[in-house]
Order: sequence, then structure tokens, then C-alpha cells
Amino acid sequence: MPAAFAPFRHPAFRMLWWANLAANIGLWVQNTGAGWMMTSLDPSPVMVSLVQAASMLPVFLLALPAGALADIIDRRVYLIGAQAWVLSMAALLAVLTWAGVLGPWGLLVLTFCIGMGNALNFPAWAATTPELVPREDLVQAIALNGIGFNLSRAVGPAIGGFAIAMAGTEAAFALNAVCFLVLLLALVFWKREAPRSALPPEHFLGAMRAGLRFVAASPAMRATILRACVFFFFTAAVWGMLPLVVRGRLGLGPEAYGIMLGVMGVGAVATGFAMPALRTRLPTRSAMVTAFSLVSAAALALLGVSGHWLPAAVSMLLFGAGWLGAASTLQAAAQFATPAWVRARAIGIYQLCFFGAMTLGAVLWGWAGASLGIQPALLAAAGAAVACAILVRGWPLDSQPATEAPAVPMPRPEAPDESLRDALAGDSGRVLEVVRYTVDPADREAFLAAMREARRVRLRSGALAWRLLEDVAHPERWIELWAVESWTEHLREAGRLDAADRAVLARAAGFQSGDAAPEAARYLAVLP
Repeated sequence: MPAAFAPFRHPAFRMLWWANLAANIGLWVQNTGAGWMMTSLDPSPVMVSLVQAASMLPVFLLALPAGALADIIDRRVYLIGAQAWVLSMAALLAVLTWAGVLGPWGLLVLTFCIGMGNALNFPAWAATTPELVPREDLVQAIALNGIGFNLSRAVGPAIGGFAIAMAGTEAAFALNAVCFLVLLLALVFWKREAPRSALPPEHFLGAMRAGLRFVAASPAMRATILRACVFFFFTAAVWGMLPLVVRGRLGLGPEAYGIMLGVMGVGAVATGFAMPALRTRLPTRSAMVTAFSLVSAAALALLGVSGHWLPAAVSMLLFGAGWLGAASTLQAAAQFATPAWVRARAIGIYQLCFFGAMTLGAVLWGWAGASLGIQPALLAAAGAAVACAILVRGWPLDSQPATEAPAVPMPRPEAPDESLRDALAGDSGRVLEVVRYTVDPADREAFLAAMREARRVRLRSGALAWRLLEDVAHPERWIELWAVESWTEHLREAGRLDAADRAVLARAAGFQSGDAAPEAARYLAVLP
């Protein structure tokens, strides 16, 4: 099997990929039908634009909550629930349209409800991909997901237009419901082995806070989000100004606009199939994103100077290639940077950031096009995209291989006293964890460097706060303190540490003088 199709070797990925393709086609059919219907219910530009806003607003409202729910609920059950919600809302939309009782605000409300289901689905679906394929196939699996999305964007509106012409907008809405039924059935037949834990599920608000703390303490996730925001902010100029280029500069109609979007899809699909070969020439994810960012910037510049449809079409072909290559590589970097316990939450935050950057970019570059002119705005976006792509290339997206942990005695606190076991059950209140070190003063700087890494490990694994204190009378004595929300959260910490985290903590413990391990203790908060 060619490398581009390697993820299809895995039956679960293959089944869900085809089902998700059907659902994405249904989504574009739904968007086409909703936009067209609004032109007859209330043809004002504001109401028509609100249809798109109603479908996208839930992403901003629900990205983090959706990620938290996807991490604390069985992911298969959660996805089935999200698809069932979309299916029910799509069916209700079709029935009300067929009955002729749906008004413009009712259309917006149901469009928003369908958008809610899709927003709930996004982080969970992205976090599911690593469960379907082995690590070596993950990047290409994400690229194939991008190919599927671009295929659906190419054929979905056409299918929607055909359905509307043949049987009315209610047929388009009913077709959307059928497409989501396909995905729902595929999820029902998916035999997922859910991870088992002796601990109770995380609380909803606590899970969201843990996700935020993880991202804040993860250099790899921060780099991925930064580079995604930079890429999507500048490339959003295409979405804000392509209609103006087609109508104003090229003097063409809506058919040409659709063709330009189709050409972009061709570039994206071709790049998705070429990704395995491209990775042999650009072996790091950082280099891939930089290269594709420069390709996208070149597309922006070419679109800006185009006065004929042919160079404009070439620019959209290049833009589709750059968009798919950078987006899929960034998505893979986010996947590799997150462990399973927090993956959906972290990806939800990632999606929230890049959707925000893309939306802000489309608005600002559209305003720049209206104020400065289309050509100057596109050329400015291209130049700024090149400069920023070069500036941020030093933020690495490739995780460093875990070094072997030194064989040193690790701190192990005493077991809780029997008299306090009941107090530790459930929501016990905050727990303060303490590790005391005795370090040769000559190793002070090296110890501090190791503890900076230890701080990030503690915060990523659930610490609310962390401190390192030095004894002013005995500079060889140090105390590491960190607090967690409850005894249950303390017990979760060990399960959240991977091999790289344990190696970091072992290097810190290795500075302990003598043969004994650093002394560890745990304290339960009693009075506020």
C-alpha cells in the first residue's frame, strides 16, 4: 500500500474516515441549504452573514468545555451523543422546513444548535485519531483527515445545490441528517477499548482548569499554538478578500469564485497525498510548517498581483497546498505534544486559538482591503507572513527524545495514617506536597536548572501552584512545595507522568547529597 494511504490499513480508522467524510459532506450541504434558505426568508446581508456566524460561534463558546467532557467521559459514548444531537437537530430542521413553519430566526437557532454539536465533536474527534493508528502513521492519518475535509468542501455545496434544485431546501437538510446517521452508526460499531482507572472521573470545572494549566506549562503546546496563530492570522487574508478579488479585480461571477475554491481543494488534496515524500525532504515538523508558511505567503502575493484568472487560479492551487501542509503538520504537533489524559482539552484550546486567529485575521485583512485597496492589503499580508514565519521558526514543534532517567533513590512519602483515611476520601480539600533536598552549594545553578524543568512537570500534571524555597541559614537545604486540588487529584499525578517527566524528576533527585532519597511529605489543608 502506498505510504499516503498507510493509515487505511487499520480497519477502525478506515471505517470512521469514510463515515466522517459523509458527515462533512452533510455539513457543507447543510451550510449551503441554510444560506440559500435565508436569502428567501430575509435577504438582508446581515441575516445571511448571521447564518455563517451561527454555525461558527459555538466553536468559540464550547471548545474548552467540549475538550474537558471528551477527556472525562468515555470518548466513544461522548461522540455518539454529539452525533445524536446533530442528527436530531438536522431532522427537526428538515421537518420544520417541510412543514413551512420555519422563520429566519428559527433557522438561525437550529443552525446554532447544529453548530453546537459540531463544536462538541471537534476536540473529541481530533483526540481520537491517535487511538486509531500507531504513532508512525499519525501524521499521515491527520493529512488524510484534511484531504477528506477538502473533498467534502469541494462536493458538498454542489450536492446541496443539486438537492435544493430537485426537491427544495428541506431535502438538503434531510440529506444532512442521513449523513450524520452514517457517522452515528459507524461509532456504534466501533469497538473501542476504553482506558480503565480506579479513580473517579474528574470534575468538569477541575478538568478545564487542568487543561489550561497543562497548556500553560507545556513549551511544545505553547509553540504549536503560537505558530498556528501566526499562520492562520495572515493566511486568513484569502478568506476575507478572495470574493473581492474575483468580483472586483477579475470581473468574474460566483461560478468563478466556486471554481477558485475548488482549485484550492485540488492543491490541498494533492499535497495530502504527497506528504510522505515531503517529510523525507523536510524531516522536522518545524521545517515543514516554515516551508508551507512561505508557500502560502507566495500564494498571497501572487493573488495580490493577479489581474487574470489564470495566475489567480495558480495562487489558489499554491494556497491549498500550503494550507493543508501547515494545518495538518500543526495538528500533528498538537497531538504529539499532549498525553492521552488531557489530549481533547489541549486540542480544544488549540482549536479555540487558531479559530480566533483566523476569524480576527479575516476581519482585519478585509478591513485593510477596504481601506488600502485589495492589492496593497494582500501584498502586506504576504510580506508580514514571510517575516513572522522566519521570526517564529525558532519555536520548535518537534519533541526532544526522552533521555534515560538516572538510577537514583526517588522521594517516597509515608502512607496516610489510618485515622485520616476517611478525611482523604472524595473532595478532601487541597493537599500540599513537600520534598526536602540537601544539595551541595557547588551544584546550586545546575540544581536550579533541573528544578525549573521539575516545575513544568508538576504544573502539567495538576499542580495549582509551585514554589522552591532556600534555607537562608543553611544554603544546602531546599524545599519544593506544590499544591493540588484534592487527595484524588494527588493520586492522579502519578498516572499523568510519562517517561520524560520521570526522567526530569529523577535528575532533580540526583542532586541529593548522600545515599538517601530526598524526604517527601503530604499535608492536608484543615483551616482556610
